[in-house]
Amino acid sequence: MSTPWLPRLAVTAGEPAGIGPELVALLAATPIAADLIAIGDVDLIRRAAATRGLSIAFEADDGQWRSERTPGTLRYLDVPVAAPVVPGTLDTHNAAHVVATLVRAANGCLEGEFDAVVTAPVHKGIINDAGIPFTGHTEFFAARARCDVVMMLAAPELRVALATTHLPLAQVPAAISAAALLRTLRIVYNDLRLRFGVVNPHIAVLGLNPHAGEGGHLGREELDIMTPVLAALRAEGMRLDGPLSADTAFVPSKRTHYDAYLAMYHDQGLPVLKALGFGDAVNVTLGLPFIRTSVDHGTALDLAGSGRADASSMLAAAQMATDLVRHNPAAL
Repeated sequence: MSTPWLPRLAVTAGEPAGIGPELVALLAATPIAADLIAIGDVDLIRRAAATRGLSIAFEADDGQWRSERTPGTLRYLDVPVAAPVVPGTLDTHNAAHVVATLVRAANGCLEGEFDAVVTAPVHKGIINDAGIPFTGHTEFFAARARCDVVMMLAAPELRVALATTHLPLAQVPAAISAAALLRTLRIVYNDLRLRFGVVNPHIAVLGLNPHAGEGGHLGREELDIMTPVLAALRAEGMRLDGPLSADTAFVPSKRTHYDAYLAMYHDQGLPVLKALGFGDAVNVTLGLPFIRTSVDHGTALDLAGSGRADASSMLAAAQMATDLVRHNPAAL
């Protein structure tokens, strides 16, 4: 859609002791055609910019849409940390700060203040250690928006969505219900069409068990749950293949046939995607009433403060958010 206005991207700085502030500074130095509004401790982002030798012009956000942006400029909404930050050292005192940046970004998106949110990595463990229940960005934004969502990672040549996200492996089978699978596949199908512009998505659905259950000999989830669900959705017009054996579903000759894969659990599909596209992959939350993208990696505490962080995934996430906003005719 042609518009004089730049997409307004809320960019959360993530875990303050990690590489998030540096990623935000590096993103601001690029010529990306989006209005970047950092949400985090502005002094930490300034410090990260100085570490990288970046000359960034900081400006408090006034909430106004703009038609152009000069590389090296960054608007911000300051959310100060509660305790001094030592790069690479987690501190429970700053956990509430991290959650506050996400609340601010989510509220802004829901109220139309931002077109999308791009998130730097957070550390789930330290947030939980601080007594704040937190499973992940995906679940957090779903709760704020009060809707069902699906986590999908997208690399240049592969998209992998997840039927379950951050669950212990022992809890996965019970989470694969007919209702949940129906809901998940409808979200993936609809967002591929409406967000990504895929006219008639072709989706590969992986089985839960080795060899997709081997006809029931290695588990019955494929026969009792998945096959009936896929048949019902095919009757609605969806192009779905499966349940497929995960060990051969990603071979190159098959990947070219599919617009996305649905894996049953986190470590079934994401190792393949990250092996193929780590650094260029983007985490996208499907099903939200707004666009949310993120990096494909963690806080990298060992790199924090060293000036060696790689911002390629952060740039890819911001670029995808920008493209998705542009593709959505109602966004601007």
